[in-house]
Amino acid sequence: MVFRKLLPFLLLVLLAAPLGYAQVPDSTAMDSSKVDRRKLVPIVASEAAFYLGGMSYLQFIWYKDHERVPFHFYNDTKGYLQVDKFGHAFGAYVESYIGYKLLRHAGVPKGKALLYGGTLGLVLQTPIEVFDGLYEGWGFSVPDMVANTAGSALVIGQEILFGEQVAKYKFSFSPSPYYRQANGYLGDSHLESLFLDYNAHTYWLSVPINKLALKNTLPDWANIAVGYSANGMFGEFENKRYYRGVHLPETARYRQYLLSLDIDWTRIKTDSKLLNTLFKGMFFIKLPFPALEVNSKGQVKGHLLHY
Repeated sequence: MVFRKLLPFLLLVLLAAPLGYAQVPDSTAMDSSKVDRRKLVPIVASEAAFYLGGMSYLQFIWYKDHERVPFHFYNDTKGYLQVDKFGHAFGAYVESYIGYKLLRHAGVPKGKALLYGGTLGLVLQTPIEVFDGLYEGWGFSVPDMVANTAGSALVIGQEILFGEQVAKYKFSFSPSPYYRQANGYLGDSHLESLFLDYNAHTYWLSVPINKLALKNTLPDWANIAVGYSANGMFGEFENKRYYRGVHLPETARYRQYLLSLDIDWTRIKTDSKLLNTLFKGMFFIKLPFPALEVNSKGQVKGHLLHY
């Protein structure tokens, strides 16, 4: 299920690199610039092809063995201690961010780029939610739609208010200690656990320290990040006791709130075109740094490195 909902995000990340998104600086072209159709046409065509391919995969492969039912809803607000909702917002944020930057790279005026690119996350995610509402075993999730909207709104709102993405939405993953105890429930490999183990996900808002201090005392790329994660989860709403005939360990589900340092890759300037491309493409990745954790068990912890 997680892979299915990340499909548009993964496709768009693959699309962005060959089309040269990584070369777009944060201060993009002026609104008066002429639209470069040589850049715009392949962007639109590639996005459309990937989108149609993804939707076809869902309709003809993913749902083919599931019964079509009348449209219905599914309330998963409390699922996975809301880590899933942070993931939805993250996917929509990245899709909208890339969509907006690609259009600006092609010279599309800012207003239209926000309208057609900044809403891309919501546009890509909504059909998946509608499909869910039409098949047995899922349902249309209003909380998912709220999270998707929030992800796109974060891109659009910051561009309108600040003219840039002051706070970048980032993701980090580290295999959880529950992975090997789950007998495959959290994935049979580390790659599968990336999509199935919410215990291993952390979502961050990363802001330049200079922006908070209102003066340039540190390098522009030095950031501070606040993060959210959760642990102890062997099920969506409550922990499963057995999986594949094996008893799963009893664990307490709890939330984690984190404070850490970070790097804003897009603000690192080098003379290397390759490095500049690499850094721009890593805008959504949070690096391991020391972190302070406060959790819902009432504990305060320090981590030498948290990822």
